[in-house]
Amino acid sequence: MKSSKRYQEISKKIEKEKTYKLEEGAKLVKELANARFDETVELAMHLGIDPKQSDQQVRGTVLLPHGTGKKVQVLVLAKGEKEKEAQEAGADYVGADDYLKKLQEGWLDIDVIIATPDLMSQVGKLGKILGPKGLMPNPKTGTVTFDVAKAVKDAKAGKIEYRVDKTGNINVPIGKASFEENKLIENTRVLLTEIVRAKPSSAKGTYIKSITISSTMGPGIKIDLSEASSKTK
Repeated sequence: MKSSKRYQEISKKIEKEKTYKLEEGAKLVKELANARFDETVELAMHLGIDPKQSDQQVRGTVLLPHGTGKKVQVLVLAKGEKEKEAQEAGADYVGADDYLKKLQEGWLDIDVIIATPDLMSQVGKLGKILGPKGLMPNPKTGTVTFDVAKAVKDAKAGKIEYRVDKTGNINVPIGKASFEENKLIENTRVLLTEIVRAKPSSAKGTYIKSITISSTMGPGIKIDLSEASSKTK
């Protein structure tokens, strides 16, 4: 696939074989994000693990100090008092049977689904619909809970999920191109700390093999791995 002329031009500003300090990378990614919309800045990592092994899964959540810059649409599946709690906490959609039916019919205009444990037997039946979209509530990510107010506030504040894919890669948003450099840097460092902490005990050799940041329409910028290794000390 041929790159656009714009992409080719901005790519010239990057030294392909160079790895940049995080501060340099954050500055550069902002400079190169010149699309007509506020581009999302993403961090991509390649891990030295075998994702096929059940004991080498890397998955979790992290609350980014400055959020992602995205307005997060939250659905809470709950009944009774918990519905009221969710509404007061700022959930966009709250209910049970009506929303379960809408989800079954293919409605997926949300970013996060939080469910109370008593409804999971019904939610579980939607696994084939919600699973591929990364929307299935999970106790490990704090989205199956009776503390719906905290879960809603965390989601709205910028709590994101990271999960290694079949090829050992993790891709997550760390902000917007309009963010100040220091906010992108702080979000990245918090995320790296969490991913290092999530290293499987069975993983051998180099854990983090590469780190790249990029904006939606921009080229990847390789980040110095010392940024991640410092998190293990």
